[in-house]
Amino acid sequence: MNISANTNALNLNVMNKESSIKSLYTQKITKEELKDIKDEISQNASAVAFNSALIQNNLLNPEDSFLRNYQDFQSFLTDVGYKGKAIAELSQDEAAQLVSADGIFGISQTSQRIANFVINGAGSDESRLRAGREGMIQGFKEAEAMWGGKLPEISQQTMLNAIEMVDKAISDLGYSILNEKA
Repeated sequence: MNISANTNALNLNVMNKESSIKSLYTQKITKEELKDIKDEISQNASAVAFNSALIQNNLLNPEDSFLRNYQDFQSFLTDVGYKGKAIAELSQDEAAQLVSADGIFGISQTSQRIANFVINGAGSDESRLRAGREGMIQGFKEAEAMWGGKLPEISQQTMLNAIEMVDKAISDLGYSILNEKA
């Protein structure tokens, strides 16, 4: 999978094809179309999770990657709603505020963005919710591999919170949070 810090790189082909968007009441989707949609949700959730962990880590360790991926990074910041000054120009205190409990890149807001991406993309479809959940976990694993080991506590707590939110959405829809296929 080709992961980029640019959320514009997310594969939205399924969403853009008229033939793939079908009314719940007039057309049924084929198993192949459902599989394609599930795969897209999983891949996109993986990319969102990966990018979210990456941004948290870049704020904690700014010297690692700002110069290499500055344009993609700035694009990602804009895509998630950050309108502050350039990350590279932040003081340590300003960067710490962004990842604080109330900060836009803190655990609460970041986990909410990740979970909302999956929940809104999947709707009430159990298999899509599970695919998105697996995509989040995969993105987190990819971020760990890129990091070279265990991610900082902030990223780990963010992923745990996001997974809990998706699990709650699965449960609230009446589905078991246990994967019965496992």
